[in-house]
Parts: sequence; C-alpha cells; structure tokens
Amino acid sequence: MGANLSDTFLDFAPPEKWRKINGRTITRDELKELLTRTLQARVPGVNYLFTQPIEMRFNEMLEGARSDIAVKIYGDNFPELQRIAGETRGILEKIRGTEAVELDTDNLGTAPVLEIIPDRDAMRRHNVHAGELNATVAAALGGRTVGTFLDGNRRHDIVVRMAESDRARLDDLARLPVRVNETGLLPLGRLAKTELREQVNMIEREGGRRRAGVEVNLSGRDIGSWVAEAQEKLRAVSLPAGFEIEFGGQFKQLLEARQRLTLIVPMALALIFLLIYAAFGSARQAALVFACVPLAVTGGVVALWLRDLPFSISAAVGFIALSGIAVLNGLMILTFINQLREQGRPLRDAVLEGSLTRLRPKLMTALVAALGFVPMAISTGAGAEVQRPLATVVIGGIITSTFLTLVLLPVLYEWLETRSSRREEAPTETPTAATKE
Repeated sequence: MGANLSDTFLDFAPPEKWRKINGRTITRDELKELLTRTLQARVPGVNYLFTQPIEMRFNEMLEGARSDIAVKIYGDNFPELQRIAGETRGILEKIRGTEAVELDTDNLGTAPVLEIIPDRDAMRRHNVHAGELNATVAAALGGRTVGTFLDGNRRHDIVVRMAESDRARLDDLARLPVRVNETGLLPLGRLAKTELREQVNMIEREGGRRRAGVEVNLSGRDIGSWVAEAQEKLRAVSLPAGFEIEFGGQFKQLLEARQRLTLIVPMALALIFLLIYAAFGSARQAALVFACVPLAVTGGVVALWLRDLPFSISAAVGFIALSGIAVLNGLMILTFINQLREQGRPLRDAVLEGSLTRLRPKLMTALVAALGFVPMAISTGAGAEVQRPLATVVIGGIITSTFLTLVLLPVLYEWLETRSSRREEAPTETPTAATKE
C-alpha cells in the first residue's frame, strides 16, 4: 500500500444511540452519505470508499481491489488507459445502485519527479564517467556513510548529504561539485540537466499487460444486474485496437459460483427425484411431489421482491434448502394417503382424511423451519448481508408451499389417480377378421 492510501476503522455506538432524522433512526446508507459530505468539506482532495474490514481484506486477496467490483482496463498506451478510465468512471457513476466510484489511484495520476539527465557530449569532453556522476548524486540526495561513532554499546553511522533546504532548490543542485579525475571539480549543471517533471507514479501490469482500474461499491442492488447494465452502457466507450474492459472482484466470484451451482443444483434435484421415485415406485407420484418445488420457489421470489433484497449466492443456497423442505412436506402427505388406500379406503376418502390428518404435522414442520429463520431474516449485525437473503427465501417459500401443498397437492393427486384408474379400466377392443365368400 502506497503512502497515498490508508485505512480508517470506525467503531460505531449501538444503533439506539444514533441520531434521529424526522423521528427515526438514521440508516447506515444515510450515515455513509453524511460522512462523505463532512469529510469532503473538511478534508478536500481525498477520495473515500466505505466497506467492511473482513470484506475489504477478502476483496484484496481475491482480486487485488478493495471495492465490491473492480473494472479493469487493459492496453499498451498509458494515456489512452487514463482517458478510457475517466470515461468509464463518468458512465458508471450514473448507473442506479452505484454508491461510490473511484479511479485506482495506485496506477493513475502523476507525481513530481526530479530528473537528472546526463549530457553525454559534456561528459566525453571532460572525461567524466557515468559512475562518478551517479556517485555524486547518490551521496548528495540519498546520503553516504563516511564513518561510525560509538555511544556506549551502540554504534551509529555518520551520514553526509545535502541539507533539506538546499535539496529543494534546483539551482543549488546544479552547483553541486562533481569530481573530475583526481584533482578537478565541475558543477553538476555543466555535466547534466536538472529539472522537475510530472511523471506517472506507477504503471501496473496483469498478465503481462498494462492495466488501469476503476473501483466501484454498490448499495441496494445485486451485482449481476448492475454489471449487465454497466456492460451495455460501456459499449459507448471508444476502445482502440488491443484494449479491453473486464469486470473483476465479487462479480468474478459470482460467475464462478454460478458455474458451480449450474452443475450442483441439477444434480441435487435429479438425486431428489430418484429418491422419491424409489420411495413410491411411481414416476407419476414422484413428479407430483416434485411439483412442490416451483410452488415453494414462487414464495421465495416474492419474499425477496417485497423486502427489496437482491438475488445473491446466499439466496441461491436458500432456494436449495427450501426445495428440500417442500419435497419433504409433500412426501409426508402422499405417503399417508397411499397408506390409507392400501387399507381399502376409497380415493376421495383417503385424500380428505390424509390431508386433514397431516395438517397438524405439516403446520408444525413449517412453523419450526420458518420461525427458526426469523432471527436471521431481521438481523442487522455482522454477517446480516449473507443471512437476510437466505432466511427471507426460506420463510417466504415455506408460507406459499405450506398453503399450496395442503390445498393443491391433494387435488392434483386425486385428479391424476382418477385419470390413471379410468385408463386402466377402459375396455380394450380385439381385432376381428372378416372372410369373404
């Protein structure tokens, strides 16, 4: 981390002690805006990004960026990189859900640099070697150890260099004497040109290519939809040949997690279907129990929408857990109905009695699962951004799946079994052969 970067950790008081706005406690987003305005007014020229300590460290380890999303720009021409980074920042600031956008100050911007450029012709004319010139500059600006002195048991180096006041004046540097051969001295200004220039502070590379970066933090929006909109709007940026824009940070981790989920989720659902089929021995009833999954997923989606929570990996895990709970409840009802039919009960009586008898166990199962996730759904402490989507999905899905499983599943079961029995009882016609006399 360069000298221009620093981390400041803020320990908050309990939320009940926070200030009030219009009779309500200030939110964390409002607190961020208030801190930003106050700091920019009192300490101008500094850019601020707000994040969580552990989240920031993980972002740094995974992608080398301290923000939620790192927009990486690759190319060979550094001025073009700066131009594209500036245009990218201006576009990303206007996208909904953007909390803060900052240029990666590690590799953008310039800094004053003292340049001492040797005059090769003058050095040849006076027979001065580059090593003598470098030794003089290094001793004057960096210092040279010329001896030591003892202070009790301690040994201290004696370092000689130019005074700070003289080093700040270019005219004094030009008069710095340079040893020529054994006896002569020449001022540095006759052997080299000394000037102060604005130079690039640092040029970072990744994968062997020059890289510039734009750091983005989000608020109130999921990463996937934000990046999709950003990619669409960044098409307006003119990219020369050999330049490209890439999204990293948490978005890259989201893509990798989605790839794993697209493989794991179908395998898990297929295994659940095989287990249900093994329990019933009927593909028709296994498919009927499996219909509880979309009924539950609908409630999870509605719950996320009502709470204005973005879809995330934790929400996806919640949908997986919800699918298991819904299938288990459907399996419990159909198993009991099948047991009643095996005892000789008519189809309609078995469906009615099975649904009413299993009402209490079904409600108990749903309430235990739903109430157990309520503390996670309303949590505001550490890790709440991971707990809330998962718990919200499970609670919303259980509510809808409980109602629909108790009402819709028995109806579908009776309808399918009635059609199946009619098909089996339908008379079959035997072909007859006619003889022609």
